Amino acid sequence: MADEMSERLRRFARAMRKDPTKAENMLWQMLRGRKLEGMKFKRQEPMGPYIVDFVCHEKKLIIEADGGQHSESVSDLERDSYFSSRGYRILRFWNDEIERNGDGAALHIIKVATDA
Repeated sequence: MADEMSERLRRFARAMRKDPTKAENMLWQMLRGRKLEGMKFKRQEPMGPYIVDFVCHEKKLIIEADGGQHSESVSDLERDSYFSSRGYRILRFWNDEIERNGDGAALHIIKVATDA
């Protein structure tokens, strides 16, 4: 049963990688290939019962690009608590924030990652 759920998450993550939002694509272009301070990020990575948008395991940093459906989301709070309890920090950016000020998002990611 757990293997079936894990495989379902992997298939869903693969599908999400093929159809990113504009903001996710912009963020990925900044993060991929160790472009940001040499940090290695993975995208749409299954972790436990969730799929995270971007993760740098070395820095224990998760980055989420959120649309309006995430406004005041109780499930996001539960999810963040799950990852926090495992030592991960979570950064959330609104999609329009990334689209309007990608450089600012990148600088914030660097600041948080290097303050560890």
